[in-house]
Amino acid sequence: MDDPSETPEPDLLQIRFIKRLVTVLTATMIAGVLVIIVLLVIRLREPLPLALPEDLALPEGAVAEAVTTSRERVLVVTEDGRLLVFARDGSLSQTIPLEGPEAGR
Repeated sequence: MDDPSETPEPDLLQIRFIKRLVTVLTATMIAGVLVIIVLLVIRLREPLPLALPEDLALPEGAVAEAVTTSRERVLVVTEDGRLLVFARDGSLSQTIPLEGPEAGR
């Protein structure tokens, strides 16, 4: 049978190294979780993007290709090469024909 006194004792330097390694990895994981929490808090505090007015109606036959908003206006680029400028209340305030090779594809 094996005698317990014959088993070699683990090297104390390796045990200290593993202990320090575990401590450093634990601290790194805690720091990472804290960074993620801080980034989420910062991101969720930002104001929501501007919403489109609910009563925004495109003219007859117009199909939206791109939409962008600002604090004062909503801009809609149509497939037929027009830029429609709407007020924030949803009323059409201006129509601008677009020129160039991309207009009215």
